[in-house]
Amino acid sequence: MISNRYMFDLRQLRYFIAVAEELSFTRAALRLHLSQPPLSQQIQSLERDLGVRLLERTKRSVTLTEPGRVFLGQARQILAKVDEARSQTVAAAAGYSGQLRLAYTVSVSFHPAMPQTLLRFGQIAPDVRLQLSEMYTEPQFAALLAGKIDVGFVRDEPMQAQYARDLRCSVIDREPLLLALPAGHPLAGRSSLRLAEVAGDAFVSQPRELAATLYDRLVKLATRAGFQPSITQHAQQINGLLALVAAGLGLALVPASMRTVRLAGICYVPLEDPDAFLLLAVACRASDQSPALQQFLATVAQTAVASDL
Repeated sequence: MISNRYMFDLRQLRYFIAVAEELSFTRAALRLHLSQPPLSQQIQSLERDLGVRLLERTKRSVTLTEPGRVFLGQARQILAKVDEARSQTVAAAAGYSGQLRLAYTVSVSFHPAMPQTLLRFGQIAPDVRLQLSEMYTEPQFAALLAGKIDVGFVRDEPMQAQYARDLRCSVIDREPLLLALPAGHPLAGRSSLRLAEVAGDAFVSQPRELAATLYDRLVKLATRAGFQPSITQHAQQINGLLALVAAGLGLALVPASMRTVRLAGICYVPLEDPDAFLLLAVACRASDQSPALQQFLATVAQTAVASDL
């Protein structure tokens, strides 16, 4: 009858596997770097705890019993699971495994920092499961505090008192802003211009309730230039603005990385105005010490340095 007590330990399993594979206590003892008597005592203790004989011993040979063959397979599986648990635990503690919920604004997907970070992080921590979602900056701050996401690429620093207190925000880049003009616009061929030069033109923008950061920057720059922008059309996504510009419906203020969108009928011109830039930052909860998050933040910093952002 098998005992209800399972007092054997991992050391005994390793000892038994060595004897079962060598079919010799002498060779197993040499393999395990210990003397033979303690090895024999541990195997006997294991058999007493199990209530079965695992090995048949004679002066000349050692063979496995049928229960011994069964237990050998189980012992190997147990040790394999233990090794797997150890490696996964170490990987999780180092931030090389786990899960990370990442949000980003649409415009960030055109900036090299995001794809380069994701590529580098995938190489460093391939076992971290990334869940990606598009989300505007302000909703990201709310989602971070609510625990719905873990980290986000955002376009502004948190302004609300609670956001500023409970979130950590690290600036990656101050990305220059460009003016997207229809190709037939009189200023489309300029190497740069000041916003005051287009004070009389119509503008297209995302709705402020969706993308307050870029909308407010347009209003702020225009106000400093001495006019209030006439926003005549809206598009839900920043790349949708470019179609409106190409159609001649207005000018659009866009981050420099949007220049990668090659749409016929559009010309991008840099702005000379002070503060004509848009922040790119990574935000997370200040209290979150998750190893996977810390590894991701380190990867963001490394990518920024390597890319000279």
